[in-house]
Amino acid sequence: MARNIVLTPEQIEEVTTRLGHQLGEVLKGAKRVPLIVGVMKGSLNFMMDLIKHIDVPIFTDYIHVSSYEGTSSSGHVRLFKDITYDCTDRIVVIVEDVVDTGLSMQYLINHIKLNNPEKIIVCSLLDKKNARQVPVKVDFAGVVLEKNDFLIGYGLDYNELERNLPYIYSATPEDVKELDAILKQDENNR
Repeated sequence: MARNIVLTPEQIEEVTTRLGHQLGEVLKGAKRVPLIVGVMKGSLNFMMDLIKHIDVPIFTDYIHVSSYEGTSSSGHVRLFKDITYDCTDRIVVIVEDVVDTGLSMQYLINHIKLNNPEKIIVCSLLDKKNARQVPVKVDFAGVVLEKNDFLIGYGLDYNELERNLPYIYSATPEDVKELDAILKQDENNR
């Protein structure tokens, strides 16, 4: 089955290079070493490729939140793992795979503000502005999408499957059905 590719590996590489250089320029001259915070698990691929192009000293950390169940947002954000670095007077860059409803990002911004950062910058590979339920600003967006399709690949998953793909595609109901069959087979093999 042919997939509806949204971003090719080459396009992803162009985005990570561009955004990494832009962030490097913004972070130059920071009084404390900036902290790059990846939102697990979806942003891991993006963050690893992005930081290769940031040419200033940085710290990295991760935070794990989720608001998704299957193919849609539950509307409730849960914190599974918090950051470990001190954010006080530090520029904190939140790196996300996709900002859609804005619920998770709003939660993250408010949560990190409690740690007194100098500034919070939001960097997302994908920005689905049309899907916003709450107002959230993405400072650095790789690609702004008009459609609110369910996307899989390059960190984005369906019930933990296909994060390892080097591209991103818009999942059809048939794609989801195939992934459900893989999940069912895995469960049956326990």
